[in-house]
Amino acid sequence: MNMNFKKLIKKCISTIIHILYTCLYRLVPVDSKVIMFISFHGRGYSDNPKAIYEEMRKDDRFKDYTFIWAIKYHKSKNIEIPGAKVIEYYSVPYFYYLSKAKYWIFNCKMPAYISKKKNQIYLQTWHGTPLKRLGHDIQVDKNTTFYRSQMSADEMYKSYDIDVERYNYMISPNAFCTKVFQSAFAINRERLIETGYPRNDILSNVTKEEVDDIKRSLHIPFDKKVLLYAPTWRDNQYVTKGYTFKLEADFHKWKEALGDEYVLLFKPHYLIINEYGHDRSLDGFLYSIDADVDISSLYIIADALVTDYSSVFFDYAILNRPIYFYMYDIESYKDELRGFYIDIYKDLPGNIYEKEEDMLKAISNDEYDYEKLKKFNEYFNNREDGNASKRVIDIMFGGK
Repeated sequence: MNMNFKKLIKKCISTIIHILYTCLYRLVPVDSKVIMFISFHGRGYSDNPKAIYEEMRKDDRFKDYTFIWAIKYHKSKNIEIPGAKVIEYYSVPYFYYLSKAKYWIFNCKMPAYISKKKNQIYLQTWHGTPLKRLGHDIQVDKNTTFYRSQMSADEMYKSYDIDVERYNYMISPNAFCTKVFQSAFAINRERLIETGYPRNDILSNVTKEEVDDIKRSLHIPFDKKVLLYAPTWRDNQYVTKGYTFKLEADFHKWKEALGDEYVLLFKPHYLIINEYGHDRSLDGFLYSIDADVDISSLYIIADALVTDYSSVFFDYAILNRPIYFYMYDIESYKDELRGFYIDIYKDLPGNIYEKEEDMLKAISNDEYDYEKLKKFNEYFNNREDGNASKRVIDIMFGGK
Protein backbone atom coordinates (compact mmCIF):
# COMPACT_ATOMS: atom_id res chain seq x y z
CA MET A 1 0.00 0.00 0.00
CA ASN A 2 1.65 3.23 -1.14
CA MET A 3 1.82 6.41 0.90
CA ASN A 4 -0.72 8.35 -1.22
CA PHE A 5 -3.32 5.59 -0.88
CA LYS A 6 -2.80 5.49 2.89
CA LYS A 7 -3.32 9.24 3.05
CA LEU A 8 -6.52 8.93 0.99
CA ILE A 9 -7.89 6.21 3.30
CA LYS A 10 -7.00 8.26 6.36
CA LYS A 11 -8.70 11.33 4.89
CA CYS A 12 -11.87 9.35 4.10
CA ILE A 13 -12.02 7.93 7.62
CA SER A 14 -11.53 11.41 9.11
CA THR A 15 -14.32 12.78 6.91
CA ILE A 16 -16.71 10.06 8.11
CA ILE A 17 -15.75 10.71 11.74
CA HIS A 18 -16.36 14.44 11.32
CA ILE A 19 -19.79 13.82 9.75
CA LEU A 20 -20.76 11.51 12.63
CA TYR A 21 -19.49 14.10 15.12
CA THR A 22 -21.65 16.79 13.50
CA CYS A 23 -24.70 14.57 14.03
CA LEU A 24 -23.71 13.67 17.59
CA TYR A 25 -23.04 17.30 18.46
CA ARG A 26 -26.65 18.22 17.66
CA LEU A 27 -28.12 15.41 19.76
CA VAL A 28 -26.06 15.65 22.97
CA PRO A 29 -27.26 18.31 25.44
CA VAL A 30 -24.74 20.49 27.27
CA ASP A 31 -24.11 19.65 30.93
CA SER A 32 -23.32 22.77 32.96
CA LYS A 33 -21.13 20.80 35.38
CA VAL A 34 -18.81 19.10 32.90
CA ILE A 35 -15.39 20.61 32.13
CA MET A 36 -13.09 19.26 29.40
CA PHE A 37 -9.32 19.78 29.34
CA ILE A 38 -6.88 19.30 26.43
CA SER A 39 -3.15 20.08 26.44
CA PHE A 40 -1.10 20.11 23.22
CA HIS A 41 -3.67 18.11 21.25
CA GLY A 42 -3.77 15.35 23.82
CA ARG A 43 -0.04 14.87 24.33
CA GLY A 44 -0.45 14.62 28.09
CA TYR A 45 -1.39 16.12 31.44
CA SER A 46 0.48 19.41 31.43
CA ASP A 47 0.77 23.16 31.04
CA ASN A 48 -1.91 25.77 31.82
CA PRO A 49 -4.85 23.34 31.70
CA LYS A 50 -3.15 21.15 34.33
CA ALA A 51 -2.53 24.12 36.63
CA ILE A 52 -6.13 25.33 36.31
CA TYR A 53 -7.46 21.81 36.93
CA GLU A 54 -5.38 21.35 40.06
CA GLU A 55 -6.61 24.69 41.41
CA MET A 56 -10.21 23.69 40.70
CA ARG A 57 -9.68 20.47 42.65
CA LYS A 58 -9.00 22.60 45.75
CA ASP A 59 -12.05 24.85 45.18
CA ASP A 60 -15.36 23.83 46.80
CA ARG A 61 -17.27 25.43 43.93
CA PHE A 62 -16.34 22.42 41.78
CA LYS A 63 -16.83 19.56 44.24
CA ASP A 64 -19.72 18.08 42.21
CA TYR A 65 -18.31 18.81 38.74
CA THR A 66 -17.13 16.16 36.26
CA PHE A 67 -13.64 16.73 34.88
CA ILE A 68 -12.63 15.19 31.55
CA TRP A 69 -9.06 14.93 30.23
CA ALA A 70 -8.51 13.82 26.61
CA ILE A 71 -5.04 12.25 26.22
CA LYS A 72 -3.51 10.20 23.40
CA TYR A 73 -2.55 6.62 24.27
CA HIS A 74 -3.39 7.24 27.92
CA LYS A 75 -3.74 3.51 28.66
CA SER A 76 -0.34 2.53 27.30
CA LYS A 77 1.16 5.55 29.08
CA ASN A 78 -0.60 4.49 32.32
CA ILE A 79 -1.93 8.01 32.81
CA GLU A 80 -4.39 8.37 35.66
CA ILE A 81 -5.46 11.77 36.97
CA PRO A 82 -6.96 11.87 40.47
CA GLY A 83 -10.50 13.25 40.37
CA ALA A 84 -10.78 13.18 36.57
CA LYS A 85 -12.06 10.84 33.88
CA VAL A 86 -9.32 10.24 31.30
CA ILE A 87 -10.51 9.45 27.77
CA GLU A 88 -8.69 8.75 24.53
CA TYR A 89 -8.07 11.79 22.33
CA TYR A 90 -9.94 11.58 19.00
CA SER A 91 -12.17 8.71 20.15
CA VAL A 92 -15.97 8.40 20.34
CA PRO A 93 -15.96 9.59 24.00
CA TYR A 94 -13.77 12.51 22.92
CA PHE A 95 -16.40 13.76 20.46
CA TYR A 96 -19.20 12.98 22.92
CA TYR A 97 -17.65 15.14 25.66
CA LEU A 98 -16.79 17.92 23.22
CA SER A 99 -20.54 18.07 22.63
CA LYS A 100 -21.51 17.68 26.29
CA ALA A 101 -19.03 19.78 28.28
CA LYS A 102 -20.17 23.28 29.20
CA TYR A 103 -16.55 24.42 29.57
CA TRP A 104 -13.55 23.80 27.32
CA ILE A 105 -10.08 24.56 28.71
CA PHE A 106 -7.53 24.05 25.92
CA ASN A 107 -4.00 25.37 25.33
CA CYS A 108 -3.69 24.82 21.56
CA LYS A 109 -5.41 25.77 18.34
CA MET A 110 -8.26 23.33 17.72
CA PRO A 111 -9.20 21.92 14.28
CA ALA A 112 -11.70 23.76 12.12
CA TYR A 113 -14.22 20.87 12.18
CA ILE A 114 -14.85 21.30 15.93
CA SER A 115 -18.29 22.79 16.56
CA LYS A 116 -19.05 24.96 19.59
CA LYS A 117 -22.56 25.63 20.81
CA LYS A 118 -23.65 29.08 21.93
CA ASN A 119 -24.02 27.95 25.53
CA GLN A 120 -20.54 26.41 25.70
CA ILE A 121 -17.64 28.41 27.14
CA TYR A 122 -14.20 28.12 25.52
CA LEU A 123 -11.13 29.27 27.48
CA GLN A 124 -8.01 29.30 25.30
CA THR A 125 -5.04 29.35 27.66
CA TRP A 126 -2.32 29.30 24.95
CA HIS A 127 1.10 27.99 25.92
CA GLY A 128 3.77 30.67 26.00
CA THR A 129 4.94 34.22 25.61
CA PRO A 130 6.18 34.36 21.99
CA LEU A 131 9.63 35.40 20.90
CA LYS A 132 8.98 34.31 17.30
CA ARG A 133 6.10 35.78 15.31
CA LEU A 134 2.75 33.97 15.36
CA GLY A 135 -0.36 33.71 13.21
CA HIS A 136 -1.19 36.83 11.24
CA ASP A 137 2.14 38.38 12.25
CA ILE A 138 4.12 35.80 10.24
CA GLN A 139 5.01 37.62 7.06
CA VAL A 140 5.69 35.18 4.23
CA ASP A 141 5.07 34.94 0.51
CA LYS A 142 1.46 34.02 -0.25
CA ASN A 143 2.65 30.87 -2.04
CA THR A 144 4.48 29.60 1.04
CA THR A 145 3.41 26.17 2.32
CA PHE A 146 4.01 25.51 6.00
CA TYR A 147 5.69 22.17 6.53
CA ARG A 148 3.89 20.90 9.62
CA SER A 149 0.33 21.71 8.56
CA GLN A 150 0.84 21.64 4.78
CA MET A 151 -1.23 24.85 4.67
CA SER A 152 -0.71 27.92 2.56
CA ALA A 153 -0.29 31.24 4.36
CA ASP A 154 -3.95 32.15 3.75
CA GLU A 155 -5.11 28.74 4.98
CA MET A 156 -2.97 29.11 8.09
CA TYR A 157 -4.41 32.54 8.85
CA LYS A 158 -7.94 31.24 8.37
CA SER A 159 -7.33 28.27 10.68
CA TYR A 160 -6.51 30.75 13.46
CA ASP A 161 -9.52 32.91 12.62
CA ILE A 162 -11.90 29.96 12.87
CA ASP A 163 -10.62 28.96 16.29
CA VAL A 164 -10.40 32.51 17.64
CA GLU A 165 -14.02 33.12 16.65
CA ARG A 166 -14.99 30.40 19.16
CA TYR A 167 -13.04 31.82 22.14
CA ASN A 168 -14.95 33.31 25.04
CA TYR A 169 -11.71 34.04 26.87
CA MET A 170 -8.03 33.90 25.97
CA ILE A 171 -5.34 34.14 28.64
CA SER A 172 -2.63 36.77 28.29
CA PRO A 173 0.27 36.43 30.73
CA ASN A 174 1.40 40.07 30.49
CA ALA A 175 0.91 43.46 28.82
CA PHE A 176 3.30 42.47 26.04
CA CYS A 177 1.14 39.48 25.06
CA THR A 178 -2.04 41.49 25.37
CA LYS A 179 -0.67 43.68 22.58
CA VAL A 180 0.87 40.88 20.50
CA PHE A 181 -2.10 38.50 20.68
CA GLN A 182 -4.45 41.15 19.27
CA SER A 183 -2.46 41.27 16.05
CA ALA A 184 -1.26 37.66 15.89
CA PHE A 185 -4.69 36.13 16.52
CA ALA A 186 -6.82 39.04 15.31
CA ILE A 187 -8.72 38.92 18.60
CA ASN A 188 -10.49 41.85 20.24
CA ARG A 189 -9.10 43.16 23.53
CA GLU A 190 -12.32 42.40 25.44
CA ARG A 191 -11.79 38.64 25.30
CA LEU A 192 -8.17 38.76 26.50
CA ILE A 193 -7.78 38.25 30.25
CA GLU A 194 -4.40 39.48 31.50
CA THR A 195 -3.87 37.18 34.45
CA GLY A 196 -0.39 35.71 34.26
CA TYR A 197 0.09 32.05 33.29
CA PRO A 198 -1.42 29.43 35.62
CA ARG A 199 1.38 26.99 34.79
CA ASN A 200 3.85 29.44 36.35
CA ASP A 201 2.17 29.53 39.76
CA ILE A 202 4.35 26.63 40.84
CA LEU A 203 7.48 28.71 40.18
CA SER A 204 6.41 31.15 42.89
CA ASN A 205 4.96 28.57 45.28
CA VAL A 206 7.36 25.62 45.06
CA THR A 207 8.78 24.16 48.27
CA LYS A 208 12.19 22.65 48.97
CA GLU A 209 10.51 19.28 49.50
CA GLU A 210 9.07 19.42 45.98
CA VAL A 211 12.46 20.31 44.52
CA ASP A 212 14.08 17.38 46.35
CA ASP A 213 11.34 15.00 45.17
CA ILE A 214 11.89 15.96 41.52
CA LYS A 215 15.65 15.50 41.83
CA ARG A 216 15.15 12.07 43.37
CA SER A 217 12.74 11.02 40.63
CA LEU A 218 15.31 11.94 37.95
CA HIS A 219 18.25 10.56 39.98
CA ILE A 220 19.94 13.97 40.04
CA PRO A 221 22.79 14.27 42.59
CA PHE A 222 22.24 16.73 45.42
CA ASP A 223 25.88 17.87 45.56
CA LYS A 224 25.92 19.43 42.06
CA LYS A 225 24.28 22.45 40.45
CA VAL A 226 21.83 21.74 37.62
CA LEU A 227 22.15 23.31 34.15
CA LEU A 228 19.13 22.95 31.85
CA TYR A 229 19.66 23.06 28.06
CA ALA A 230 16.31 23.51 26.27
CA PRO A 231 16.67 24.36 22.56
CA THR A 232 13.75 24.73 20.17
CA TRP A 233 13.05 23.45 16.65
CA ARG A 234 13.87 25.26 13.40
CA ASP A 235 11.15 25.94 10.83
CA ASN A 236 13.51 24.96 8.00
CA GLN A 237 14.88 21.69 9.45
CA TYR A 238 12.54 18.77 8.90
CA VAL A 239 12.01 15.39 7.25
CA THR A 240 8.84 13.50 6.33
CA LYS A 241 8.07 12.47 9.92
CA GLY A 242 8.63 15.82 11.59
CA TYR A 243 11.08 18.52 12.67
CA THR A 244 14.73 17.67 13.20
CA PHE A 245 17.37 19.42 15.26
CA LYS A 246 21.07 19.38 14.44
CA LEU A 247 22.81 19.35 17.79
CA GLU A 248 25.56 21.98 17.60
CA ALA A 249 26.85 21.28 21.08
CA ASP A 250 29.82 19.17 22.10
CA PHE A 251 28.73 17.88 25.48
CA HIS A 252 32.23 16.56 26.13
CA LYS A 253 33.40 20.19 26.13
CA TRP A 254 30.51 21.07 28.46
CA LYS A 255 31.56 18.30 30.83
CA GLU A 256 35.19 19.38 30.78
CA ALA A 257 34.30 23.01 31.53
CA LEU A 258 31.42 22.49 33.97
CA GLY A 259 31.48 18.88 35.16
CA ASP A 260 33.06 19.57 38.55
CA GLU A 261 30.22 21.92 39.49
CA TYR A 262 27.21 21.02 37.30
CA VAL A 263 25.14 18.22 35.85
CA LEU A 264 23.41 18.89 32.52
CA LEU A 265 19.75 18.23 31.67
CA PHE A 266 19.13 18.13 27.90
CA LYS A 267 15.45 18.70 27.05
CA PRO A 268 14.62 19.15 23.33
CA HIS A 269 11.30 20.62 22.16
CA TYR A 270 8.49 18.08 21.90
CA LEU A 271 8.17 18.68 18.12
CA ILE A 272 11.73 17.47 17.51
CA ILE A 273 11.77 13.83 16.36
CA ASN A 274 15.52 13.15 16.63
CA GLU A 275 16.71 10.46 18.99
CA TYR A 276 20.12 11.11 20.49
CA GLY A 277 22.37 8.17 21.18
CA HIS A 278 23.52 7.50 24.73
CA ASP A 279 27.21 8.22 25.25
CA ARG A 280 28.46 6.28 28.28
CA SER A 281 31.42 8.63 28.70
CA LEU A 282 28.93 11.33 29.71
CA ASP A 283 27.28 9.24 32.43
CA GLY A 284 26.88 11.18 35.65
CA PHE A 285 26.97 14.53 33.80
CA LEU A 286 24.43 14.40 30.98
CA TYR A 287 20.78 13.53 31.66
CA SER A 288 18.65 13.28 28.51
CA ILE A 289 15.05 14.17 29.36
CA ASP A 290 12.12 12.87 27.32
CA ALA A 291 10.61 15.61 25.15
CA ASP A 292 7.13 15.02 26.61
CA VAL A 293 8.18 15.73 30.22
CA ASP A 294 6.48 18.84 31.65
CA ILE A 295 9.30 21.37 31.57
CA SER A 296 8.08 23.26 34.66
CA SER A 297 9.49 20.49 36.84
CA LEU A 298 12.88 21.06 35.22
CA TYR A 299 12.77 24.83 35.72
CA ILE A 300 12.32 24.27 39.42
CA ILE A 301 15.48 22.22 39.87
CA ALA A 302 17.68 24.11 37.37
CA ASP A 303 20.20 26.60 38.75
CA ALA A 304 20.73 28.08 35.28
CA LEU A 305 19.21 27.81 31.79
CA VAL A 306 20.77 27.59 28.34
CA THR A 307 18.36 28.09 25.43
CA ASP A 308 18.20 29.63 21.97
CA TYR A 309 14.99 30.93 20.36
CA SER A 310 12.63 28.98 22.60
CA SER A 311 10.15 30.98 24.64
CA VAL A 312 11.08 28.97 27.76
CA PHE A 313 13.19 31.87 29.02
CA PHE A 314 10.09 34.03 29.62
CA ASP A 315 8.87 31.56 32.25
CA TYR A 316 12.25 30.59 33.68
CA ALA A 317 13.10 34.26 34.31
CA ILE A 318 10.50 34.28 37.10
CA LEU A 319 12.93 32.26 39.23
CA ASN A 320 15.55 35.05 39.01
CA ARG A 321 18.26 32.63 37.92
CA PRO A 322 20.86 33.05 35.13
CA ILE A 323 19.88 32.54 31.48
CA TYR A 324 22.42 32.10 28.67
CA PHE A 325 21.44 32.27 25.00
CA TYR A 326 23.37 29.89 22.74
CA MET A 327 22.50 31.14 19.24
CA TYR A 328 25.16 29.61 16.99
CA ASP A 329 22.97 30.12 13.88
CA ILE A 330 21.66 33.57 14.67
CA GLU A 331 22.58 35.17 11.35
CA SER A 332 20.59 32.68 9.27
CA TYR A 333 17.79 32.35 11.81
CA LYS A 334 16.90 36.01 12.16
CA ASP A 335 16.94 36.62 8.39
CA GLU A 336 15.46 33.42 6.97
CA LEU A 337 12.81 32.31 9.45
CA ARG A 338 9.84 33.88 11.20
CA GLY A 339 11.36 36.96 12.77
CA PHE A 340 11.15 38.20 16.36
CA TYR A 341 8.77 40.37 18.34
CA ILE A 342 11.52 41.91 20.48
CA ASP A 343 15.02 43.25 19.88
CA ILE A 344 17.04 40.23 20.96
CA TYR A 345 20.22 42.30 21.31
CA LYS A 346 18.62 44.67 23.81
CA ASP A 347 15.66 42.97 25.45
CA LEU A 348 16.74 39.42 26.29
CA PRO A 349 17.46 38.73 29.98
CA GLY A 350 20.97 37.49 29.23
CA ASN A 351 23.82 37.61 26.74
CA ILE A 352 23.87 35.93 23.32
CA TYR A 353 26.71 33.50 22.58
CA GLU A 354 27.50 32.24 19.08
CA LYS A 355 30.44 30.10 20.25
CA GLU A 356 29.91 27.48 22.91
CA GLU A 357 33.42 28.04 24.32
CA ASP A 358 32.52 31.66 25.17
CA MET A 359 29.25 30.60 26.78
CA LEU A 360 30.85 27.80 28.82
CA LYS A 361 33.47 30.24 30.12
CA ALA A 362 30.74 32.68 31.19
CA ILE A 363 28.80 29.95 33.00
CA SER A 364 31.95 28.62 34.69
CA ASN A 365 32.84 32.12 35.92
CA ASP A 366 29.27 32.93 37.03
CA GLU A 367 29.15 35.88 34.65
CA TYR A 368 25.59 37.18 34.57
CA ASP A 369 23.82 40.56 34.66
CA TYR A 370 21.02 40.29 37.26
CA GLU A 371 20.03 43.92 36.76
CA LYS A 372 19.11 43.10 33.16
CA LEU A 373 16.98 40.20 34.42
CA LYS A 374 15.24 42.45 36.94
CA LYS A 375 14.23 44.94 34.23
CA PHE A 376 13.03 42.11 32.00
CA ASN A 377 10.79 40.70 34.74
CA GLU A 378 9.32 44.10 35.57
CA TYR A 379 7.80 44.20 32.08
CA PHE A 380 7.26 40.59 31.01
CA ASN A 381 6.51 38.87 34.31
CA ASN A 382 4.84 41.51 36.45
CA ARG A 383 1.65 39.39 36.74
CA GLU A 384 3.45 36.25 37.89
CA ASP A 385 2.77 36.12 41.62
CA GLY A 386 1.62 32.53 42.11
CA ASN A 387 -2.10 33.34 41.87
CA ALA A 388 -2.82 33.27 38.14
CA SER A 389 -4.92 30.08 38.33
CA LYS A 390 -7.21 31.64 40.92
CA ARG A 391 -7.63 34.78 38.81
CA VAL A 392 -8.54 32.76 35.71
CA ILE A 393 -11.10 30.68 37.60
CA ASP A 394 -12.67 33.74 39.24
CA ILE A 395 -13.07 35.42 35.87
CA MET A 396 -14.40 32.35 34.10
CA PHE A 397 -16.77 31.19 36.82
CA GLY A 398 -17.26 34.18 39.06
CA GLY A 399 -17.88 36.86 36.49
CA LYS A 400 -15.11 39.05 37.92
